[in-house]
Amino acid sequence: MKQITVMLVDDSAVVRQVLQSVLEREPDISVIATASDPLFALEKLKRAWPDVIVLDVEMPRMDGITFLQKIMTERPTPVVICSSLTARGAETTLQAMAAGAVDIITKPTIGLKDFLQESAQDLAMAVRAAAMANVKQLRKAPLAVPAKISVDAWLPAGGQALAQTTERIVAMGTSTGGTQALELVLTALPRVSPGIVIVQHMPEKFTASFAERLNGLCQIEVREARHNDRVIPGLALIAPGGKHMLLKRSGAYYHVDVMDGPLINRHRPSVDVLFRSVAKYAGKNATGIIMTGMGDDGARGLKEMQEAGAITYAQDEASCVVFGMPKEAIKLGAARHIVPLDQIHQIIAK
Repeated sequence: MKQITVMLVDDSAVVRQVLQSVLEREPDISVIATASDPLFALEKLKRAWPDVIVLDVEMPRMDGITFLQKIMTERPTPVVICSSLTARGAETTLQAMAAGAVDIITKPTIGLKDFLQESAQDLAMAVRAAAMANVKQLRKAPLAVPAKISVDAWLPAGGQALAQTTERIVAMGTSTGGTQALELVLTALPRVSPGIVIVQHMPEKFTASFAERLNGLCQIEVREARHNDRVIPGLALIAPGGKHMLLKRSGAYYHVDVMDGPLINRHRPSVDVLFRSVAKYAGKNATGIIMTGMGDDGARGLKEMQEAGAITYAQDEASCVVFGMPKEAIKLGAARHIVPLDQIHQIIAK
């Protein structure tokens, strides 16, 4: 079994000790170095470079974001941020993701040792996902551990789509690496574009800030979806973290339902939930696009969209940070076309 080598950078000796203990229980993970701040880490990196760095944000002498930016400039390496600061402000999370972080683990300010012990599987999964990341695509995640529930357990299949309508829908699903990919695609779209509905696997409270940031960069309007929002040209709706988003139809017009529900494919929001609802209510009036991300969420839903007459696309391996979700969709025969990231905005604009 190939070992994933890890460096831990955190100013708390307790955190370093607990993180090392929980990660080294995993047979495929080895902690090769720890450091109390980024300057010590830089010295140790001269001797051995890990596959993954687990990094705090608030540290003496150099903060974690600055260190992350330095690493990504000098030698791009998968980085998992593990910090309590991300819970207090989504802006810090967005800064970390923009700088190149692959995943975010939010530590509580109290009960930290118990949390780290109880979240051992989450941490290990985050490290494994990071180790698979294509760092060449990191220009600048969240995994849950309950039993995997498929979309069938919550949302029945079946179609009620109009045969044809002038209202066109683009449905997009993505996870690890998706924040950067969505920024590249959406900022390239002209103001006159079809209505877009998006599931990006992201923690609760972060999607609003992410949408707001994109809205400031794009010609189209981008916002976090609200219940009963109409899907209209020139608008992209991003599913709120911690909620499912479904497409619904009222007459010839489309709107979204935002609701609670179980974790589907270990995610909420789930791409499969969105894609199944698009297959059901939009049918061949839709285009489905599955992008970079770990796991298989969205693969079945994209297949259902294709079977309902939608045109379907998967991002190619070379341009993905993690070629998981697109790979599973391609294996199912769900993607009619396989395209690089820099062509997706052209597909939407058409």
